[in-house]
Amino acid sequence: ENEPLGYGSDGHPVFLADIWPSSEEIEEAMNSSLKPDVFQKLYTGFSDQNPKWNEIKSSTGNVYEWDRQSTYIQEPPFFDTFTPTPRDIEEIIDAKPLGIFGDSVTTDHISPAGAIKKDSPGGRYLVDHHVDFADFNSYGSRRGNDRIMTRGTFANVRIKNLMVPGVEGGVTKLNGETVAIYDAAEAHAANGTPLVVIGGEDYGMGSSRDWAAKGTSLLGVKAVITKSFERIHRSNLVGMGVLPCNFVNKEDYDRVKDLADATFSLIGIGNDIKPQSQATLVVKTTAGESFDIPVVVRLDTPVEIDYYRAGGILPYVLGQIIA
Repeated sequence: ENEPLGYGSDGHPVFLADIWPSSEEIEEAMNSSLKPDVFQKLYTGFSDQNPKWNEIKSSTGNVYEWDRQSTYIQEPPFFDTFTPTPRDIEEIIDAKPLGIFGDSVTTDHISPAGAIKKDSPGGRYLVDHHVDFADFNSYGSRRGNDRIMTRGTFANVRIKNLMVPGVEGGVTKLNGETVAIYDAAEAHAANGTPLVVIGGEDYGMGSSRDWAAKGTSLLGVKAVITKSFERIHRSNLVGMGVLPCNFVNKEDYDRVKDLADATFSLIGIGNDIKPQSQATLVVKTTAGESFDIPVVVRLDTPVEIDYYRAGGILPYVLGQIIA
């Protein structure tokens, strides 16, 4: 409005208003190009216009046929334990911490989209499946394979697990040894040990990456206890059947952030739980000390309680369809 875009050949200033088309001119241009026969020509016989697409071998039928050898797309295990009957909400007893994190952990820290390291659990999986390092691609490109994405959860090379001070990357402590978080989760699962994750402020900030919650669930994490959550990640955890909790008193985080060898029990929860109820986190240290910490269970609405009881939003919806 106030400064010229440039100057014409006659030396006079040219403003945007001088060259901007009028509404009538725009309408005339659109009407001259938007004609039914154009769409009919473009979208009729679509398959015949794409011979290369037709050459791709595929199956037909009502049910997708999974390629069990694919390293890109696999059938996820989200319905493996499905039952139409809601599960009981049970207390979490003697859980071990898989990770204790500081403030501002992002969804990219939790579920990176970048390169897959050769010596990471995801990299070892691809090597075992005869994929050359040059063809590893990225976590983002392999997000259709839960085997890769679960191994990549908490595998960001810059994430800092306070259980392993001074070290960056997706590692934790298992029986005094530093191991990959995925390997520790597998060992705990074999022993039937439930897992928790502890975090600081704004846990799960950043993009609403669904695999940050999916991977957390598939690692066997039963609850994530933080000072605060990013809004969407909290709801995504509920949607994957993981219980989000906040410290009632944020300073209680400092009482547990260095307790890598402690066990954590979440008691005072059951089927009669109400939205945003309080529960008790019982902490037992290796020195034999035990103390209680009040937490708020961040099931914020009645329907979120239904999601959690179903094991997540996917089995909840399937149950609704069956019903």
